[in-house]
Amino acid sequence: MLKGDAVKTFTLLFLQMWNIDEKEPVYDPFLTDTGYIPGHSSGYVIPYGDCPLDNDKVGETVYMDILNRAGEYVHIMTPYLILDGELEASLKYAAERGIDIKLILPGIPDKVAAYSLAKSHFHELTQAGVKIYVYEPGFVHAKVVTCDNERAVVGTINMDYRSLYHHFECATYMYRTDCIADIEKDFQETLAKCRQVTEESIRKEKIGYKALGAIMKFIAPLM
Repeated sequence: MLKGDAVKTFTLLFLQMWNIDEKEPVYDPFLTDTGYIPGHSSGYVIPYGDCPLDNDKVGETVYMDILNRAGEYVHIMTPYLILDGELEASLKYAAERGIDIKLILPGIPDKVAAYSLAKSHFHELTQAGVKIYVYEPGFVHAKVVTCDNERAVVGTINMDYRSLYHHFECATYMYRTDCIADIEKDFQETLAKCRQVTEESIRKEKIGYKALGAIMKFIAPLM
């Protein structure tokens, strides 16, 4: 939950999308002061949006910036993993330089095709040192990143082409806020219910997933 001035940014993001075909949209009546008086809070809360109608890949740029600046760890929870070359390279490079990269993905998919594509990345990522886990009780739908106990992102942005290129998306970037510790705690509690993906488990993967993943690579940018 966000309170205070950050809420205005999300309101404006919604209005910009809602009024996208309006020549003279009106925003001011919806951006009035709510009268909320914040208590003590630490750090910075920065809402942001990503629009498919411009050339700025804001969502992907934020994720890559976190990976490239990380000093200790980057922990990621995402329901979908359909990577382009740049984001995959950032994940691998961060792991190769000694950063603890952990990914939590669903153990039970909602979309078999998307799940097959996600699995097609497992070998390359694990070879580079990325640790991948699947949530055995079922599906995870959170889009969460934590980094070095000082940065976090929570929002709608999946690690797939649709979110990164084709959709209107939004998220909140947090820097040195108190709640980052709670977000990381939730990640660790979820991790305790996961099974780690290993080279052996990749080899034993069902041939159907492997075949479908290879076929779906051809249309991955549509997913």
